[in-house]
Formats: sequence, structure tokens, C-alpha cells
Amino acid sequence: MDLSSINPTLLLASLIVASTPILLAALGELVVERAGVLNLGVEGMMITGAICGFAIAVNTGSPFVGFIAAALGGAALALLFAILTQLALANQVASGLALTLFGLGLSALLGQGYQGIKPPPTANIKIPVLSDLPVLGPVLFSHDLMVYLALALVATVWFVLNRTRAGLILRAVGENHGAAHALGYKVIRIRILAILFGGACAGLGGAYLSLVRVPQWTEGMTAGSGWIALALVVFASWKAGRVLLGAWLFGGISVLQLNLQAAGVAIPVEYLSMSPYLITILVLVIMSADKSRAPASLGRTFHASD
Repeated sequence: MDLSSINPTLLLASLIVASTPILLAALGELVVERAGVLNLGVEGMMITGAICGFAIAVNTGSPFVGFIAAALGGAALALLFAILTQLALANQVASGLALTLFGLGLSALLGQGYQGIKPPPTANIKIPVLSDLPVLGPVLFSHDLMVYLALALVATVWFVLNRTRAGLILRAVGENHGAAHALGYKVIRIRILAILFGGACAGLGGAYLSLVRVPQWTEGMTAGSGWIALALVVFASWKAGRVLLGAWLFGGISVLQLNLQAAGVAIPVEYLSMSPYLITILVLVIMSADKSRAPASLGRTFHASD
């Protein structure tokens, strides 16, 4: 066992990269749930975004186009969920689970022939002066554009939900869709837009896995990331800042367990592999001890006659 082989600077830099896919997916689901919709199909939208982004990036040679395709792929699957739950008034839990199974099967079908192929590289952004700083440079200022987009999205989601009229309306729909409808707000339209946003974010998270985090396509490569994103939203008490902390926690534990394996720590690899999920859930349960309420209309079907 040689713990001296673990570089703290690289560990912190890897933490931010590892947390990005879950952060993107969780932020999208946060907006969806604040609108009063429970979408358990995050895993399916992530894996669909992963293969859509990978396939388009490989065929066009552009990771940027791949990420756009991933967002569209995730949003397309989310649109199916929106039609089922908001227009056909299907059960949200059953529809979300079906969406996950559908996404896993669809991605396996679309991914045939892409195993073993390397996608075009996603370049890191070098910020003059800042990127050359010791420790802070590689940790904070030497990442790709999607990392900074995810961090900017945290601030944007927080600001929109808490400081804008649009955010107030969305939260009102999530808290009491009947009262929001009585005030003249288009509840179904608002929820569909929120669902599409959540799907696009989940698709981006999936594409980040296949194009940057693990630059290859492997069937089922999300490996439960969508479920962790769902857990982050609940245990972070539907707050964007806590979602960021939770994503960093999961990313940090994930990277640490890989480093411990490489250092030869005498712990069975199965225990190390399960540790990110167990520790993340444990800590986030503790974080949620303030008993913050979920949106009152979360998971409830809305009909105009209600």
C-alpha cells in the first residue's frame, strides 16, 4: 500500500470532473420537481443522452455538436414522459420507471457498433494567468467548457427560482397547482417546459460521461448515476447549493475509491466500489435533517377541472 502515490491536487481536479454528470442531471430534476412533477426516468434520459452525444460526436468530429445532440435526445425522451403524464394523465412514478427501462433498451440498440471507438477529444480551457496558479490552477481553472457550464447552471437555477417572477410562478405551480391555475397560469405548459429542461440537462450529463469522464461508449455506462441524481435532489431539500455540495461529495468519494484501489489498499474492491453510493446517501440523509418540505403538489396529477 502506497498512499503517497495519491496526488491531492489531481484528486481535487478529478473530483470536479467526476461530479459534473450528476450535477447536471440533478439540477434538471430539481427544476422538474419544483414544478411539482416527479420524473424517475433520469437514468433513462442520461443513458440516451450518452449514446446520442457519443454517436453524433463520432460522426461529426465535434464534441460541441455531440453535446447539443445529447440535450435534444434527453429532451425528446422527456417529451414522451410529458405527453404521458401531463396530457394523458398517466401515473408519474410508473411512467418514469418505464422511461428508464425504455432509455436503457434504446441506448443499447443505438449503441451497437460504437464499442471500442474513441470520441473526438473535448479540449480543456486554459485561462491566462489563472490556469498557471499552483494548486488552484489545475483544480479550478483547467477544465473543459461543460464543467463551467454546470457551475454556472447552479447559480442560474438558484437565481431564477429565488429571485425572478418566472421562478416564483414555477414554485407556485409546484406548491399548489390548483391555486396557480385559478390565477391564470398555464400549469401544464409550465410543467412541460420544466420537464424538457430536466431532460436536456440529464442528456448533457450522460454525454459528459461518454465524451469526457469515460471517453467511450459502454452499454449501461451510467451505472446508477441517474438514481444518485434523484437522491441528491431529495436529500438536498430541493436547494441548488446543496445539490452542488452533494454532487461534489459523490464525485470526491468516487475518485478517492479509484485512487485507493490504485494505491493497493487492502480492502476488497467490491466494498470500495459501493462506498460512493453508501457514503453519499448517508451524508445526504444527515444533511436533510432540517425536514424541509417537498413541493406540496409533487407527483400529483393536474387536470384543469381540479
